[in-house]
Amino acid sequence: MQQNTHLKIDNGLCGEVVTIEQAFAHVRLVTTQQMAADREGLVHGGFIFGAADFAAMCAVNEPNVVLASSECRFLAPSRVGDIIDFEARIVEREGAKALVEVSAASGDRPLFTARFKTVVTKEHVLKRR
Repeated sequence: MQQNTHLKIDNGLCGEVVTIEQAFAHVRLVTTQQMAADREGLVHGGFIFGAADFAAMCAVNEPNVVLASSECRFLAPSRVGDIIDFEARIVEREGAKALVEVSAASGDRPLFTARFKTVVTKEHVLKRR
């Protein structure tokens, strides 16, 4: 299936799409020194959240999908050099709204889980009055 949303995302910062299927996306993030929060190589959580958000948007895969709210849990730290796989699945859909669950792991080590509420707007959110 073709990616229809968030086409200008910097894949180096938010991950690359591995798979998009109906109501599902798999995104892979290779963490880099640019993401480090300290000298030990701890990856700033914002990069993890950003990749999870991107995966959720790809699971919905509509051009005008936006994030309405989220709940997340960081289960373990990530370090520079980790390869993180994000799997996003739509678990509820009601009209223009969808609830997407995302899990992330580096190998067999779970790192992150989240629930994203999304909305597909009729026109681009920046064009709305």
